[in-house]
Parts: sequence; C-alpha cells; structure tokens
Amino acid sequence: MRQPVSADELEGGDCVVFDPPRAGAKDQAFELSDSSIPTIVAVSCNPNTFARDARTLVEGGYELTEVTPVDQFPWSGHVELVAGFKRN
Repeated sequence: MRQPVSADELEGGDCVVFDPPRAGAKDQAFELSDSSIPTIVAVSCNPNTFARDARTLVEGGYELTEVTPVDQFPWSGHVELVAGFKRN
C-alpha cells in the first residue's frame, strides 16, 4: 500500500476491510492500530506478512478473534486467510 489511510481519516468508521498485496500492509496496520475503528477484517495471501501486520494491530490494542484459512488454489502451495480483529 503506497499511501495508507490515516487514523484521522478513519475516525467515525464502524469497520475496515483490508486486502493488501503479498508485501502486506505495514504502514496501514500502523495507522489502523492508532484508530478507534471497532472492527477490522484482514484478508491476506501471505501468512508471513499477515503475522507482522497482525502483531502491529494486537500491540495497538486489538484482539485477534478469528482466523480462517481459505484453500482457494488447491493445486498450489498458496493459502489465503481471513481474520477478524476487535478493539479491546
């Protein structure tokens, strides 16, 4: 993500869904962790960058409530995942 949406721009929202490229959403996760958004849904095609971004959200006060793997491409070793976070 080249230009993350700032925490100020997110003010007043109820939920954010983000689906970054394989490189993840490091900067956006940081902005989300500073926001007051009560619910975040993350979609990821890279478990490694998801773990990094999830750590940022958890350290910022979110709880990881659910992770669901999606074997969208059974002929490959790639896996997608969808995760939910709630503000503590």
